[in-house]
This record gives sequence, structure tokens and C-alpha cells, in this order.
Amino acid sequence: MPAVEDDPLAVVIGEWAINTALCQIEQWRERGLELPVSVNIGARQLQQPDFVDRLRAILGRHPQLAPSQLELEILETSALKDMAQVSQVIEACAQIGVMFALDDFGTGYSSLTYLKRLRVSLLKIDQSFVRDMLDDPDDLAILEGIIGLASAFKRDVIAEGVETVAHGTRLLQLGCDLGQGYGIARPMPGAAMVEWAQTWQPDPAWAQ
Repeated sequence: MPAVEDDPLAVVIGEWAINTALCQIEQWRERGLELPVSVNIGARQLQQPDFVDRLRAILGRHPQLAPSQLELEILETSALKDMAQVSQVIEACAQIGVMFALDDFGTGYSSLTYLKRLRVSLLKIDQSFVRDMLDDPDDLAILEGIIGLASAFKRDVIAEGVETVAHGTRLLQLGCDLGQGYGIARPMPGAAMVEWAQTWQPDPAWAQ
């Protein structure tokens, strides 16, 4: 991806990814699984003057799906390049039901301006802080701070890099109820998701 991020091809690939995700949602729905999908959006694609119109066109190919089943993820650095434009795009997408997540939160500037001006619904805590949280007091303090900020600004928060039951347990104790990582599931083909969703159970430590 870095090889094309500054090329017009990045927009083509990005739109293909969104359409493919929506097709996958349709396939899951046909098998009885209702599941939203998050798709990463690169800076070049996000900064297209007609981004929202192009997104509407892609959603229009899938009229049976609610726009809320799609979530878009942007990096802090993408938002920083043109805060005013990105804010307008996020607001316009919210009007049609598509929400945004701020990816890798904590690794860049992590300015409070993001939380004040950007209508993102979710903050994704970078796995670099989660990985050593059980042994590194500084990482644990950062996690506590981000979770506190998310609560104060009424944003949901999800932790990346939940690799073990212990990581998940500690995050739940901190007030972070959402996570992703090998401790929950490894990447799998889309077709395998239905059976996994039907049979997966949280670890007893998490259920408590």
C-alpha cells in the first residue's frame, strides 16, 4: 500500500475495498449473519473533492444494506493534513449513516482537537500500547488516559492487539469493552465467519 498511497490508483483500490466489503456483508446476511465492517481509508482517497458523492454511488449499488453497516477508519495523520475538509467529510457521511473511527490513536499527535472537531464515533488504541500494558506502567497509564478521554468526549474505544486472555481481562477492568486481536480470533476467510460467530464464546474470565 505505501507504494501507491500517493498515486491515483490508491483511490481505485480504496473504492474496490469498500465495494468488496459491502458485497461480503450481503453474503453474510444471506446466511443469517448481520455484521458491520470497517474499511481503512487512505488520505488521498479521503481528500477527493467528490469523496462523499462517490461513496453514495458505491452504497447505491447495495440498496438492501443500511449505510450504518459500513464504518470508515482514518489515521490521525490523514485527519491532520486538512482538518476542516476532513471534518466536513465526516459530518456529511454521518448524515447518510456512515460513521468514522480514528485508527492508531495515540501514535501520532493525539491532539484534543481531534476529539473536539472530528465527529468520529470510535477511537482505536494502537496495539503498541496494548502489547506491553501488563508489564509497562507507562503504557498502562496511556491506556487509562485514552479510555478516560474517550469517555469524557462520549466516544467508544477499541483496543488493538488483544493477544491473550490477560490483556482482555485488564482492558475490561479499565472500562474498555471492545477489542481485536489474536486473543479473540485470527484472520479468516469471509465464508468462515458465519460458523465462527455462531460458536465463539468469550473466555470465562471475560464473561465475569
